[in-house]
Amino acid sequence: MLAVAVVLAVTSACARPVVDTGARPPGVGGTIAGTVRASGQSTPLSGRKVTAVNEATGSRYETSTSENGGYTLKVPSGTYRLDVELRQGEALEDRPNATMTVGVGDIDASRDFVVTVRR
Repeated sequence: MLAVAVVLAVTSACARPVVDTGARPPGVGGTIAGTVRASGQSTPLSGRKVTAVNEATGSRYETSTSENGGYTLKVPSGTYRLDVELRQGEALEDRPNATMTVGVGDIDASRDFVVTVRR
């Protein structure tokens, strides 16, 4: 009988939702995401370094594109400039706006780069 009471107490305690009402740690901000692709064929460019530079502090946050050309960066709140790695003979055909402001919980998912190859 005691074993049944313990099992019931444990399972009912596990069913309660956990809500985090504590203060958020400093540095929690938002997400910047997009794609890097070649112009014309819309071919995704994998393994390209994408850097977000905080305009106020100069802090840099880097990631690389995945197989589908996509990238995601988690950054503290602030205003950022985005840069993408170009290789010899390449230029940017289209890039995101010069700067963007990211706040807590923001998701900016439309920061796409289009790269052309100069021949």
